[in-house]
Amino acid sequence: MQTTTSSPASWDLEARWRPDDHTGPVCSYTFRGNICPKSGAHYCEPRADRVVTFFARMLVHVKGPLVRTPFILLDWQEFEIIRPLFGEVQWSHEWGTYARRYRIAYIVVARKNGKSEIAAAIQLYMLVGDDEESAEVYCAAKDTKQAGKVFEPALRMTQLSPALSKRLVHNKNARRLIDEKSGSHYEILTADAEGELGHNPHAFNLDEVLSQPDGSMWEAMTTAAGARLQELLYATTTETDDDSSFGADLIDEAEKTQEDPARAPHVFSFVRKLPHSQDELDRLRETFPGHPHLPVSLDPFEEANWKWPNPALDQFKSRDAMRRQALDARNDPAKENGFRQFQTNQRVQQKFRWMPMHLYRGSGGDANDIWLRPDYHRKRLLGKPGWAGFDLAARSDLTAWCTLIPEKQWIHALWRFWLPEAALRELDKKNDDKFSKWVKQGWITSTPGPVLDYEQVYTDVAKDAEDFDLLAADCDVWSSAPVIQRIENDTGLWEIEAYKNDFSSMTLGMNELMALVKTGRFLHHGNPVAEFCFDSVEVRKAPYNPDLIRPDKPERGKVGKRIDGVPAAAMACNAMLREPYEEEAPQERPKIVISSRGRSA
Repeated sequence: MQTTTSSPASWDLEARWRPDDHTGPVCSYTFRGNICPKSGAHYCEPRADRVVTFFARMLVHVKGPLVRTPFILLDWQEFEIIRPLFGEVQWSHEWGTYARRYRIAYIVVARKNGKSEIAAAIQLYMLVGDDEESAEVYCAAKDTKQAGKVFEPALRMTQLSPALSKRLVHNKNARRLIDEKSGSHYEILTADAEGELGHNPHAFNLDEVLSQPDGSMWEAMTTAAGARLQELLYATTTETDDDSSFGADLIDEAEKTQEDPARAPHVFSFVRKLPHSQDELDRLRETFPGHPHLPVSLDPFEEANWKWPNPALDQFKSRDAMRRQALDARNDPAKENGFRQFQTNQRVQQKFRWMPMHLYRGSGGDANDIWLRPDYHRKRLLGKPGWAGFDLAARSDLTAWCTLIPEKQWIHALWRFWLPEAALRELDKKNDDKFSKWVKQGWITSTPGPVLDYEQVYTDVAKDAEDFDLLAADCDVWSSAPVIQRIENDTGLWEIEAYKNDFSSMTLGMNELMALVKTGRFLHHGNPVAEFCFDSVEVRKAPYNPDLIRPDKPERGKVGKRIDGVPAAAMACNAMLREPYEEEAPQERPKIVISSRGRSA
């Protein structure tokens, strides 16, 4: 098997995105005579050199065709993971020195691509190579057996390294490696987070996140971090088959950060998955232009697609073995899902992330159209025709109303969001207090008590009916008949179309909404709550017809995602398509008359 890929020049480390932060003196970090001359947020080559050298001189491979040979990183390991992860730095005003930028890392690849071995090598570097006194280094998994899959390679690397075998002491009963020189230790934890809140981790690896019952262990460690100069907490996993799990949320967040690093500058993502849809494939091509191993199609059985989710293929992962598994999956449909999940790293479900967020953000309008508050330029749209969509959630959750206003070739999207105080507290816990901030800024209206005050909803909806000439409105059938009737009365609409958010009802509106975004005609004016919804939404394909889609509601009790602004907008699009409006020339019709289901203006 080959042990190299393309030349290191194919990975341009200087071109990676980094914060536009120029604070700090010249770095001057030195390793083997190489002095870093840069300042501000930058890629520090000597720091990265040190880690790469530690791997090669201190560690050996402990399994596979490279067993007992020096741990010389393959190109993709070195230039796409280790060098950026350890080489990106920025000035710390708290500590008065340069420190690593990345504090959280996600590594998501198919099975047998060396996740456990590279995780073990990182842990040993963090234990003895990072100049951290009393470092606490942990690995955790579903149970002790799974955690041992990371600990055992680290132990074996230690035993086969002349330097480390002299320096580290193995406490067999405690499953712990001890560095008496620095007072540091490396040990196993299991998924039961109770009693794990007293740690001060310098490094923490959560292995095979897809098997975690929940996020309690990850939360325990990430909330315990912050007392070290440059701690590193990272998760390694293959894709999950449970879309409502903690693992699915973590992988989704990793993908979003990989596409848009500015979303979380302290988070590093290395995600290699075979895409489900053409949109996902197009996003990969935009994110990694010119990458030599990008998929060429969506077919999991096309060999040209295998290298992307399996960067170790033809190196220490066997292509022949993968061919045999692919043949078994082709011949036995019961094995196909397993092949897709574990060998092409696909989530095996009929749903997928829907909105390309770079297109959505680009459709918001120019700088003058990004509103600082919900009513920023609303008055210039007063009196115009429009269509509305209403997504009524449970009375204890987020409810959304979207009004679409045409203006020349554009469509303005104006949302109203309501939330009871009790739900506000719960959503804040899972979203870094974003929802409280949006309430203060006026993007969400919060009502007192544990359930939503519908009177506030009726008042706000009536204001929209007063401000705009509503031609039609659609709503979720979940909205009870009295609520629909009250809104009909308050808006002057004779009949609001109510239906289930199913495939036949939602496909047309969702497709129209996507078309408006892709053509840059959907002016959302930077509404942060709406952006949160679009960023969270996934759609499910009909198993009997892949051209039919509907938004998939997240499990509200398990995750902090909310998507209500999206179905509200899609239903408004449905209303717009059903009751189109065309403004006639003034000479033909001096006064525009707007009708709505038998109502004349």
